[in-house]
Amino acid sequence: MIGTIVWLIGLVCAIWCVLDIFKKNISTGGKVIAAVVVLLTSWVGLAVYYFYGHDHLQEWFK
Repeated sequence: MIGTIVWLIGLVCAIWCVLDIFKKNISTGGKVIAAVVVLLTSWVGLAVYYFYGHDHLQEWFK
């Protein structure tokens, strides 16, 4: 039961991150790569995106 709740919270956060990624002014390929990485790495990807990648994503994928 708790595992399902944690998974659902992670899924909602991942969707939020992907929507935020697609709002950025970067190439389409960069958007897809960043979104796939966030979705595949789950909580680690969410933490990296939220604490570091959010501000540096445009530098990485110009």
